[in-house]
Amino acid sequence: MEHNMAQRTASEPITIRTAKVAEIDALANAMDRSRNYIVNQAIERYLEANAWQMERIEEGIAASREGKVVPADEVFAGIAARHGWTR
Repeated sequence: MEHNMAQRTASEPITIRTAKVAEIDALANAMDRSRNYIVNQAIERYLEANAWQMERIEEGIAASREGKVVPADEVFAGIAARHGWTR
């Protein structure tokens, strides 16, 4: 991910469970990073993963609407055949 040094930061109060703060601090200490760095990295990764997932879901919905689907039984049969499983 590209980091933009001109990026502005917003100060927003958040609540984190006490046990998680201890885990964040332990990771920050192990990585020689700040708590802020760890939390921001976690948020970035979470947003990236969810954006990717939403794109795949939207693509799947569009494909379904266009009739580009394979019946589930055919998918399962193909997987079973590839692995030598009996159904």
